[in-house]
Amino acid sequence: MNTNSLRRRGTEDAEVAQSELTERILAAAFEVHTHLGAGLLESAYQRALAYELRLRAIEFAEQQAVPLRYKGEPLDAPLRLDLLVEGQVIVEVKAVARLDDIHVAQLLTYLRLTGLKTGLLINFNVPSLRQGIKRVVNTLRTSASSVPLR
Repeated sequence: MNTNSLRRRGTEDAEVAQSELTERILAAAFEVHTHLGAGLLESAYQRALAYELRLRAIEFAEQQAVPLRYKGEPLDAPLRLDLLVEGQVIVEVKAVARLDDIHVAQLLTYLRLTGLKTGLLINFNVPSLRQGIKRVVNTLRTSASSVPLR
């Protein structure tokens, strides 16, 4: 087996693991939506999702700060990720009438700034949670002002 084949296989394995992780996150989100339904504030869904992830022994950090820099200068305005799951997937929780392009842009920016690849936008304010899920993948280069979370 050549080096390129090994590298490709390693990438495929990582993608499968990340896909499995997003499925586990979404299963937790479906459980929350089943119990709470639509109509609550974002903070309630975030806390319930955190509780459900904890029950499922999925590691995460809430309100993870992401330092922000402008032209190399640190800004006293850190971004906060709703949930950072297993250091790999950013989850942004919403409770809005509908997901808009600005929500996707926000998550893509977070992914770029952290150097992470995968994020989930989950809008709980929908009759069926399937309508409120958007998987976002960062295919762009990492920002020069990125600060790794690792």
